[in-house]
Amino acid sequence: MPKGYIVGHITVRDPEAYKEYVEKDTPILLSHGARPIIRGGKAEVMEGELFERHVVFEFDSYEAAMAAYNDPEYQAVAEIRRRSADSVILVVEGV
Repeated sequence: MPKGYIVGHITVRDPEAYKEYVEKDTPILLSHGARPIIRGGKAEVMEGELFERHVVFEFDSYEAAMAAYNDPEYQAVAEIRRRSADSVILVVEGV
């Protein structure tokens, strides 16, 4: 079965609020079996739009990634991110 991923490209506008988001979202995603693959760090945009931060969480399946993203508790916490950052979030099926 292909793995699933939550991929985020993020530019933080309010670092203090975003810190709260990270503190609260991580336990929720981990409870769904997430494994952090990329969480910030050095990046260089080679093509396309610039976002400052990149995040990838791996899950055992696409369905597990969708369940984590759609978890009502996660969606409540995601409002913090939506208020404190510009972001593109994808749920992606791996190979």
